[in-house]
Parts: sequence; structure tokens; C-alpha cells
Amino acid sequence: MDQRELSSAQFGSNADAYLASSVHARGADLDRLRLLTETIGPSHALDLGCGAGHASFAMARGGAHRVTAFDPSGQMLAVVAREAAARGHGTVDTRTGSAESLPFADASFDLVATRYSAHHWAQVPRALAECARVLKPGGRMIVIDVVAPEDPVLDTPLQVIEFLRDSSHVRNYRVSEWGGLLQAAGFQSPSFDCWKLPLEFRSWVARIGTSATRIAALEAVFADLSDEARRYLEVGSNLSFAIEAAWMETTAP
Repeated sequence: MDQRELSSAQFGSNADAYLASSVHARGADLDRLRLLTETIGPSHALDLGCGAGHASFAMARGGAHRVTAFDPSGQMLAVVAREAAARGHGTVDTRTGSAESLPFADASFDLVATRYSAHHWAQVPRALAECARVLKPGGRMIVIDVVAPEDPVLDTPLQVIEFLRDSSHVRNYRVSEWGGLLQAAGFQSPSFDCWKLPLEFRSWVARIGTSATRIAALEAVFADLSDEARRYLEVGSNLSFAIEAAWMETTAP
């Protein structure tokens, strides 16, 4: 099973859980995305790696004339289509495929947004080059994702925890890495805003269907975290913790 198939299988079977997840369904970043869409005005927006469609719905609320929800999982897209109809978002359509090979013509979109998806992409440079290709000149690119700390002492435990919970996880990139990746794809130097995202351990593993064996491994990793990693992750009772997320905004050349 390749990376796209692994990610699709992992998330497709849990699509409804991601629709209901408060971590994914709420957040100031969704309000910000809606306001940005309103500012851009009439637009065609792409939600890349849309999951259960929360970013798509935010852009639809912002008045985008058309929103394409794009994901490798047909099961996820079925949830998006169903929920878009229930919410009256007639401007939302769905399309399946991979981020590294977008089935759209050059300069098709005014806005491309991806939210909590890029850490699953097999080839981030290729995916970002595709984003630059399908954006209109001066079009806006928004990446919302978990980011890794710059210190390897903290980065390594984060990646281990993420992979044990979800075998389709590839990498949470550092802010410095994102800056280089976006500029290498031809985008302007991005702006960044970061915040901590609190997570409750049991719902975090239940949402993706983490196996009992992997949950036990996660508990062992948390028990053996260094003091520095424990402070960074803000580990609390019942293994509640927090990871860092970022809004990264840039424009196409």
C-alpha cells in the first residue's frame, strides 16, 4: 500500500469522526479563513486535502462562488458532499486525487487552502509546485498545519508520537522548513502565526482508530519523555497535551 492509499484508507474509515471532531470543526483559523475569502471577493477556492470539509464550509460561508473540496479518500468526499447539502452550501463540489498531481488547469483558482493535511503528503515540494501552477497570478495560498519545533530534542518525540498514533503520518515540518519549501515552489516569503492546539489523548487516538498495541506504545513514550519535551508538549493529567499549529500565508508569483 503506497502513501496515498494508506492515508485514504486510514481516514476514509473514520470520516464521520472527523466531521464531528471539535478539534477540526472549530477554531479561530476557520473564522480567519472565512474572513479572508470575503476579502478576496468572488472566487474559485480549492480545499486541498479537505478531510471532512471544514475549510471548504468556511470558504463557502465567506462567499466563494465555487469551492472544490479535494481529497484522496472517496469516503471523506462523500461525507463532505452530504454535509455541504445539509448546510445549504451549493457552491461546494468534490474531486478526488492526490496533492502531487492536481487535475486542474493552470491558473484555475484565486485561493488554495490546506488544513491539517500537508503532514500526510508524500512529496511536499511537488504538491506545492502544483499549488503554484493552479493558482492565478497573485492568488493566495494558505497552509494551516501542525508544525514541529526547531530544536531536534523536541522535534523527534513529536514525530514519534504522531506516527505511533497514525501510520499515515509523514512529517510535521518546522516553520523554517515551510518557509524554504514555499519559496522554492515560487511563492513569496510567507507570513506565520502560531498557536498551541490542546488535545485530549483518548479522543485523539479514538478519532483515527489507533490500535491497542500502538496506544500502549504511545503511553510508554509519554512516560519516558524528557523534561524538555514534557514541558513543550504541556503534558497533563490523563496524557492531555498540546501541539503547535501555524497559519502560513503567501501569494503566487
